Amino acid sequence: MVLTEPAAREFQDRAVLWSMGEISATDVVAAACDALVAGLDSPALRILAARTRAEADYDVPDLLPPALDELGLTFYSVGSVAGQEAAVRALAARMLAGELTPRELAFRVHQLFGHELALAERLAELDDEYDVLEYGDRTPAQVDADVTAEALRLAPHRLPPSS
Repeated sequence: MVLTEPAAREFQDRAVLWSMGEISATDVVAAACDALVAGLDSPALRILAARTRAEADYDVPDLLPPALDELGLTFYSVGSVAGQEAAVRALAARMLAGELTPRELAFRVHQLFGHELALAERLAELDDEYDVLEYGDRTPAQVDADVTAEALRLAPHRLPPSS
């Protein structure tokens, strides 16, 4: 499964982001389609990928767990600490892929978990730092660098895009 590992990781990330309310059910259906195109395959994944936008909200809750299971991936239940930690790692990976700015990552993690999730505490603190930049001696670039370093710690298997 070497060639499909990035596709499996991406599908897993989108699944956990959906279970935490960060993305929509239609995004999960699109992720299932992307996974099929990338070479992942299972009966439940095909059924999930075949859902229409109108069906997604109703069908994803029932179809996603078996699709993940057939692929040997994990379904994280809403509110579980493991799911919250996986969501933080997935969001960090999104930032490293250039899909979020460092500020957006810190804000979203802080908004989702506050200061309650130990794994995400540093990002919540950094979001607070963004809010008081005008009163301190740090620059936005310095806080961005700290957020990027934290994202690299949280998602070490992801490399930042080459410039």
